[in-house]
Amino acid sequence: MTCPPRILVLPPRLTASARTLRATALRRGLRIVEATASAVPEGLGSPGWAGWPEGAKWPEGAGPAGSPGDTRGPRDAGSAEGTGRTGSDGHAVHLHAGPSFADVVAPALGIALLEAPADWLARLPRALTQRDVRAMTIGEAYRLRRPAFVKSPNDKSISALVYADGSRLPGPDAVDPATMVLVSDVMTFSVEYRLHLLDGAVHAAGQYAEAGRLRLGPPDGDALAFGRDVLATAGETLPSAIVVDVGRDDEGRWAVIEANAAWASGCYSADPDRALETVLRAAGPATALSPHDRGFVR
Repeated sequence: MTCPPRILVLPPRLTASARTLRATALRRGLRIVEATASAVPEGLGSPGWAGWPEGAKWPEGAGPAGSPGDTRGPRDAGSAEGTGRTGSDGHAVHLHAGPSFADVVAPALGIALLEAPADWLARLPRALTQRDVRAMTIGEAYRLRRPAFVKSPNDKSISALVYADGSRLPGPDAVDPATMVLVSDVMTFSVEYRLHLLDGAVHAAGQYAEAGRLRLGPPDGDALAFGRDVLATAGETLPSAIVVDVGRDDEGRWAVIEANAAWASGCYSADPDRALETVLRAAGPATALSPHDRGFVR
């Protein structure tokens, strides 16, 4: 079966990693579209959609609600199954961007964004985390009376930091108290690796930090082996394409640091071709979703 031509949508300001993936996508024959989120309501072909194929339309059933491209009924609007068809010109649309941009653009283009469940890290066995990790509302976290590492599960809305206690977290005037956060014991990693997981295997990997500072390098054999252990234990609890960061502490213990959406993650020193393949699966046409992945759409 012939695959439809592919388009990779990118935000207007690119990180070094995004530029690497952009160059890789171009080399592999993908069409690159750089758009502003404000361009979505204006429709395809507007000045905000630089690079969109001439004459292309909103994917069938996609487009902003109420736009000429919106053919969804009330029950379909906003659902992954109500959008995500390839356009009339046969293009399959993918995305690589941060959550704020993706949340605006992906629904309009029928792109399904895959991510791990918000409490995935907290549900892992202690043997894979080497620390206590709990999912709770930030309202509950306000009661913490000890130092803890606190972060948002799947975005950057709560800064990932060690907080002296719950009183140091953003207050209810800034964050809805019902917002979920991950609270964990403080653990220091001597070296950290990013694993790009695809179809139950470590598809690409690379080092991104050492002693808490950015330091790129090749994947470590022990890191790859630990990644396979994670997949053997918890692979069925992840979408088919995801990024998992792992690290080793000073005592030589391996632990999962966090899971990240591949469509929003940098590739660092990983093979860019294989990292791109993970991104394309993680953010592609909703109609191409496997039954397994339908449960992991953002």
